[in-house]
Amino acid sequence: MNQELFLSSQVDLKAARSLKERLIKALFFFCAAVSILTTLGIVGILIFETWNFFGKVSFKQFFGDTQWTPLFAQKHFGVWALISGTALTSFVSIVTALPLGLLAAIYLSEFASKRIRSFIKPSLEVLAGIPTVIYGYFALTFVTPCLQKIIPGLAGFNALGAGIVMGIMILPIIASLSEDAIYAVPPSLKEGAYALGGNRLATIFRVVLPSSFSGIGAAAILGISRAVGETMIVVIAAGQQPNFTLDPRVAVETMTAYIVQVSLGDTPTGTLEYQTIFAVGMTLFIFTLALNLGAHHLRRNVLKGSL
Repeated sequence: MNQELFLSSQVDLKAARSLKERLIKALFFFCAAVSILTTLGIVGILIFETWNFFGKVSFKQFFGDTQWTPLFAQKHFGVWALISGTALTSFVSIVTALPLGLLAAIYLSEFASKRIRSFIKPSLEVLAGIPTVIYGYFALTFVTPCLQKIIPGLAGFNALGAGIVMGIMILPIIASLSEDAIYAVPPSLKEGAYALGGNRLATIFRVVLPSSFSGIGAAAILGISRAVGETMIVVIAAGQQPNFTLDPRVAVETMTAYIVQVSLGDTPTGTLEYQTIFAVGMTLFIFTLALNLGAHHLRRNVLKGSL
């Protein structure tokens, strides 16, 4: 009798455990499905509204003009004015962040003691938690006035100040991912370089960095992707003037800044002016998707090389 009760309890326990595992599996599947469905919903809305936009505006007008004035009486839909502003601020940011982030990663992985590393790395990561609106006002009220003292002709709103502060913002991303890539280099490569008579700097710059190039490249691409999608810094400090220019001293408008400008304005829903934000959003989505896919490809290569 006792044996039958024991076997019955074991069966009930296994059934309860199996039910619990199925519920947990279903919960995980639901969480994954929500993220996928949300992404598909966003892409679907972008495609639908962009299709309606290009039903009224030709591709030639969108990609063949350099003026962007869809909210004016004389309308122009040349997206290159927004693309150039986005590319200019992103270029300034990566020129600022990549050398600093790479040098920080080299120092943390090769030179810093455990005590210093435990202090510097969290300090860098704190930068990622600062609200971007604070970065924007920092660029407008501190960085730009300082730059105006040394750069003649620098406007009060400009791409240079905004780009430099964006570089400070993405610095933790590049430093952290680059350090991971450098740390993943097999010790045998360093030991071989030392055995051949190489000093510490020669080993770092001729062995370690080339071996971790894929990871560093992925960090740079992810940093650019983050800079391309930045909104508040460029809204506050870049000027919101859609100029087709490569001069970082003047005001520019990025794709994200234009989307904010129209979304917070009085543009009626369903109008051509309203649909421009979806066309710009689709362009931005394609850019960032391409950058993220490139970063993923590089990261996958460096992981294969380290195995």
